[in-house]
Amino acid sequence: MHSKKWLAVALAGIGMAGAAHAQNAEVIHWWTSGGEAAAVKEFAAAYNKAGGKWVDNPIAGGGGAQARTVTINRTMGGDAPTAAQFNYGKQYEEAINEGLLSNLDDVAAKGNWDKLLPEKIKASIKIKGHYYAVPVNLHNENWVWFNKAVLTKAGVAKDPTTLDEMFAAMDKVKASGVLPLAFGGQGWQEGITFRSVLLATGGKDLYMKTFKDKDASGPQFRKAVESFKKLKDYVDAGSPGRDWNLATSMVIEGKAGFQFMGDWAKGEFVTANKTAGKEFGCFMAGGPKMPYAIGGDVFVFPKNDKPGAAAAQKKLAELMISPAMQVAFNNKKGSIPIRTDVDLSGVDVCAQAGVQAIKENRLLESDNELISPDAKGAFEDAVSKFWNSNQSVDDAVKAMASALKR
Repeated sequence: MHSKKWLAVALAGIGMAGAAHAQNAEVIHWWTSGGEAAAVKEFAAAYNKAGGKWVDNPIAGGGGAQARTVTINRTMGGDAPTAAQFNYGKQYEEAINEGLLSNLDDVAAKGNWDKLLPEKIKASIKIKGHYYAVPVNLHNENWVWFNKAVLTKAGVAKDPTTLDEMFAAMDKVKASGVLPLAFGGQGWQEGITFRSVLLATGGKDLYMKTFKDKDASGPQFRKAVESFKKLKDYVDAGSPGRDWNLATSMVIEGKAGFQFMGDWAKGEFVTANKTAGKEFGCFMAGGPKMPYAIGGDVFVFPKNDKPGAAAAQKKLAELMISPAMQVAFNNKKGSIPIRTDVDLSGVDVCAQAGVQAIKENRLLESDNELISPDAKGAFEDAVSKFWNSNQSVDDAVKAMASALKR
């Protein structure tokens, strides 16, 4: 069934009382780039078309940390939004424990989430036997993006698929006079890049040893730390503080060869009318059979006493996970649908890797699920300090190991 027909069916099923009884839905999120804004408009347009009123409240900054803080503070202060974006993992665990979130058990039962969702996704949103979040996509943060024309002009004969091949290609790009690596010098971006290098260095075993076992020892971890710092030779002086989407634009425009970034970056390429495999290429850090990290976005629904809020929350949850919206939203976002029952035959070559990973059950818990928010923050602080200083590898390893124990 075409997505437009799906949408009509979904909206008819969700149905609202009409514009005269429109249910306002204030939604907090941190999607502010071109591709992200185009994606969230799909949700907004569908909710408005169904008779509600989407009240958009984007809050940028800190990789979503500011938006999450506003959500929690407002909810505790009695002024909760209708819905709010979080990431899979432990970010909303404390809010659940404090009784701040409405559960979605009735929506989940109606939508048959127990059978619909992959087990590892279900485990991250069903807490103590209750569903507390609606998953809207599956992102993988461990991607490398590159401009194919830049590489061709630099004499790179074969698209790189490994970290070693990327370093060799960056040397050629640098020699050609183009910036090899577009980099956004913000703590969360430095963290993504480090985790990608970690996976590329030691695969799932090293990743799980680090974040599940909280063990940052051994020669492989040290090698990952060294390779991460080696990347500094390929970035420009303007990288500190640069937003991720501006770094993506540098690759799109041919001002840089590569970027480490999650597949939300693909939304920027799509918005710029670039085609995967033609103008730009991609590979998963660590290789094509690497586990697909369970990253991505969910919406939680804070307890809210405002008139119509509960009904609006249920309708939003149903809409967000409906087949039509899963296709429409994720095509713009650069991610892949969380549902396994939608037609994915037309996705691009980059998304195909994610689809295959789900089919083969190659899903990997993200660091958000494996360590506490405090430990994640401390670890990224240690990574950032190493990147931005002359700290020795030995001292950086000790600092990262200490952070994991928090």
